[in-house]
Amino acid sequence: MKTLIKDAYVLLPDGTTPRTNILIDGDKIKAIGEVPEDFRPAKIIDGRNHLAVPGFVNAHTHASMTLLRSYADDMNLMDWLNNKVWPVEAKMNEDDIYWGAMLAAVEMIEGGTTAFADMYGPYMDKVAEVVADSGLRGVLCRGIIGVAPDGEKKLDENVSLYKDFNGAADGRITVMFGPHAPYTCPPAFLKKVAAAAQSLGAEIHIHMHETQAEIEGSLKEYGKRPFAWVEETGLFDGRGTLAAHCVHLDDHDIEIIKKHHIRVAHNPGSNMKLASGTAPVPRLLKEGVCVALGTDGASSNNNLDMLEEINLAAMLHKVHTLDPLAVPARTAVKMGTEYGAEAIGLKDTGRLEAGCKADITLFDMESAVWYPRHDLVSLLTYAAHADSVDTVLVDGKVLMENRELTTLDKERIFFEAQRCAERLTR
Repeated sequence: MKTLIKDAYVLLPDGTTPRTNILIDGDKIKAIGEVPEDFRPAKIIDGRNHLAVPGFVNAHTHASMTLLRSYADDMNLMDWLNNKVWPVEAKMNEDDIYWGAMLAAVEMIEGGTTAFADMYGPYMDKVAEVVADSGLRGVLCRGIIGVAPDGEKKLDENVSLYKDFNGAADGRITVMFGPHAPYTCPPAFLKKVAAAAQSLGAEIHIHMHETQAEIEGSLKEYGKRPFAWVEETGLFDGRGTLAAHCVHLDDHDIEIIKKHHIRVAHNPGSNMKLASGTAPVPRLLKEGVCVALGTDGASSNNNLDMLEEINLAAMLHKVHTLDPLAVPARTAVKMGTEYGAEAIGLKDTGRLEAGCKADITLFDMESAVWYPRHDLVSLLTYAAHADSVDTVLVDGKVLMENRELTTLDKERIFFEAQRCAERLTR
């Protein structure tokens, strides 16, 4: 199917925003510019007074944790996990995982997100169903806690998830392996994860260096920082690694990240709320590390609003470094789009140019925060809100138009999500 987005302001890879057209043929952008006479679109989207940007990429989240939004707040990470989150998660069934992920899908589409990297479980096959039904692009892994009595079973479930769903939903599903973190996956277990992932050609998604307590615990138990001993397990030797958080890094940690081309998912909102610290993002970017943005789960953020993460990334590092140039607006937007796609292993995604996937978000600029229009990227980063998102496409297919979802029944999803959350937490 051919689609024409007509007369929109289009955010190009060089950061400019010319007023032009986007020509879509099937799942890809055919061209940006003038419309040739032989291009006859089946659908025309009026882009006047709209800004077209690459769909946002949420590089680290736990989709079904939407069911725990507002359940346990204002706690430190380990208290929050051990005494609130993990006990409730232990009661989750496949119905909970499905409707929690469906609620996340609604929120992500309405916020302009087109792709997400999800670590959760069990029943990740239900999240795969949500990806297929919603039209989103999902990079999924089974969260594996190696110290749990059923750690081996969780690893087997990740293997099955890969075999059953990698490349499914017309290629919109990718499967990684999800060892939770060094403090829940000992060295011997990580070696097993590395072997399983590498035998299948799968990438790794893992939490790394989220808190200072994690570093201190590792030094006490292993005499080394987590990045150092995890490297020795061979986990980073496979096809690629996505490391979430990376808040507390020293020079040696950063050398390991660079050596293995590890991509970092920065979660400013979650790190701020849980008081985990501030990742050295300006330095990582300067040294050529791919740094993307994620929301983390909706119970520690407490939303899946990627535009808010873009704003926080731009603002947090300015005040942390006392440098107003630390993360400029254009860099923050790239972290939420182009760098995000690279981080989660997506090819030809995250940019608006010919040959790339037609994953596109349109912002309606007919509101006060979009005036005056000196610099549209600056307005997007510092002034706009997610409720300006008007239309969302993935693979050239419309998932939302004029704020109306086309693939999901929002009222049903809200009802079912509330029902599941009440059962889990009562």
